[in-house]
Amino acid sequence: MNTQVQEALEQLKNTGVRITPQRHAILTFLLDSMTHPTADDIYRALAPKYPSMSVATIYNNLKMFVEAGLVRELTYGDNSSRFDADLSSHYHAICQKCGKIVDFNYPALYEVEHAAAEQTGFAVSGHRMEIYGVCPACAEKK
Repeated sequence: MNTQVQEALEQLKNTGVRITPQRHAILTFLLDSMTHPTADDIYRALAPKYPSMSVATIYNNLKMFVEAGLVRELTYGDNSSRFDADLSSHYHAICQKCGKIVDFNYPALYEVEHAAAEQTGFAVSGHRMEIYGVCPACAEKK
């Protein structure tokens, strides 16, 4: 088991959450996946191994992981939340054709928070930016 999964499970145990095989599987899938899956994606991936697991179980656990600060919920215009276990500061490029989301980093943009704080007096806690376009695979299909 990877250390990130172990640390996340330990954090949940410390808050009194019982670690079920389903919780373990969902968390492991999220931490191993860099695809920003939806709850349905997670369900389809795990259902063969956990036939008794429902989509509701996935949603309930994802909600708990978000509340515990282990996972970030990404909401975009398509009404389906995606989930990201990479909590580092980063941005997303989103394909308008297939919906693929790719992480990228651009540290210079964090100066925007400082400028916003100075100009508005706000205590800035973060920012979010998405880049939209067409991924290389979809562009090739044209």
